[in-house]
Amino acid sequence: MTENTPKGDRIAKVLSRAGIASRREAERMIEAGRVAVNGTRITSPALNVTEADKIVVDGKEVGAPERARLWLYHKPSGLVTTTSDEKGRETVFDKLPEDMPRVMSVGRLDLNSEGLLLLTNDGGIKRKLELPSTGWLRKYRVRVKGAPKDDQLEPLRKGMTIDGERFQAMEVVLDRQQGANAWLTVGLREGKNREIRRAMTEIGLHVNRLLRVSYGPFRLNELKPGEVEEIKPKVMRDQLGIELPQGHAEAKSKPKRPGARKLVKKPQGGGKRR
Repeated sequence: MTENTPKGDRIAKVLSRAGIASRREAERMIEAGRVAVNGTRITSPALNVTEADKIVVDGKEVGAPERARLWLYHKPSGLVTTTSDEKGRETVFDKLPEDMPRVMSVGRLDLNSEGLLLLTNDGGIKRKLELPSTGWLRKYRVRVKGAPKDDQLEPLRKGMTIDGERFQAMEVVLDRQQGANAWLTVGLREGKNREIRRAMTEIGLHVNRLLRVSYGPFRLNELKPGEVEEIKPKVMRDQLGIELPQGHAEAKSKPKRPGARKLVKKPQGGGKRR
């Protein structure tokens, strides 16, 4: 690092780490004049800040970032996955418990979709989990109208192009017929807008229920609609490489050296060895 390199981190990165918004959204907030640093409103994200700087967003001071955290949320149908909606519809953030900190969603589920949605207070985690290179499998339970045959689903497994947009191959299993509907399990590794619904429509099927049951190693399990469950720090370390917070029991203990031998106390009172 040279002496001419500004100290600190870019303002958008700091806002992202503090759980205010993703880095890109933070840049838009700055350009809209919603952010002030040390009493001066800024309109360009080309600024580095340190812990000594006072940052205010929409009139509220931004505190020091918390440790990175991640939650599972069972999104009910009928909520939009945005912080605000131009049509005045309720958002997932309107329905979160009052004691939740400010969080961002990892990807989205559309209005009529339900199931597992990951929430985080850390923009770095959000970006990492959304990157196509992460490639985590996302599984859905999908109910469609009609009685599809297995060969009808084959185009989904091979990948398809819809309106000039290429969709990767999906994992599709026909589970069971239930009256006038059929249940499928669908797995995909990308998250394009309304991808499953559009693909099903393309092969002549109408989706009337879509429930995400897993996102990589994280599963919905028995979480009920509207419920939130925080991921334990140890799981975040194992799955995401996030360091354990200071004071955590496992963070204190030192790992044993490979091949280290356990010391055995000698018997006291002059006892003889056998």
